[in-house]
Amino acid sequence: MIFLLTRMLCIAKFMPMQSDWAAEHLQVIRTLMERSAIYRRALAPVMLVTGGFGIAAAIGGIIAGVESPRAFIAYWLAVSIAPLVTALLLVRRQALRASEAFWSPPTRRVAQAVLPCLVSAIVVSAAVWSLARGNLGSQHADALALRLLPLVWIVLYGCASHAAGFFMRRGIRLFGWITIIGGLGAFFVAASISQAALAGHGVMGFFFGVLHLAYGIYLLFTERRTNAT
Repeated sequence: MIFLLTRMLCIAKFMPMQSDWAAEHLQVIRTLMERSAIYRRALAPVMLVTGGFGIAAAIGGIIAGVESPRAFIAYWLAVSIAPLVTALLLVRRQALRASEAFWSPPTRRVAQAVLPCLVSAIVVSAAVWSLARGNLGSQHADALALRLLPLVWIVLYGCASHAAGFFMRRGIRLFGWITIIGGLGAFFVAASISQAALAGHGVMGFFFGVLHLAYGIYLLFTERRTNAT
């Protein structure tokens, strides 16, 4: 963050023709630094909610027998709507408490940072959905899709978290690295599980459930210790 601030100062000094652009970026960085504690408090309940939904969805998917690639994509897309709406409501409530606009310049910066990974995940999912109608008719192809697609989602999600972390505290960047490295390592673990659907739901439940829940609990307790001191 200090590096970014220094960089903006250099731009403001040597590029007077773009003073408005530099001033806007400096204001965004200053706002993010001042409100990092607020974002940390808002992130804890979001992580807890996401983790709870992730664990419940993984168990529900296994019990319900969601095994085809299309059913898997539709199921997890539907599941993701609930924590997404909940997270937006929590962040909106935090913005109202802080008397700031929801779609503020810092929010736009974070959205722009995660957008490439989000678009990539959508395109990959759409490609698998389209192929499932024709070429993924065999049991082997379906199993391969169920093993690989969740891991692609996880790695892209980790990349998005790491990108967003440049506008927040460094903990979210570490969370992103853990997700990326864990997702890449899970490529080898998922291949050893005989049932592809179990592997897919299990991977989703661990990364989007257990990992988020653990990080949310960590944020919750560290925030309480900070307030106590």
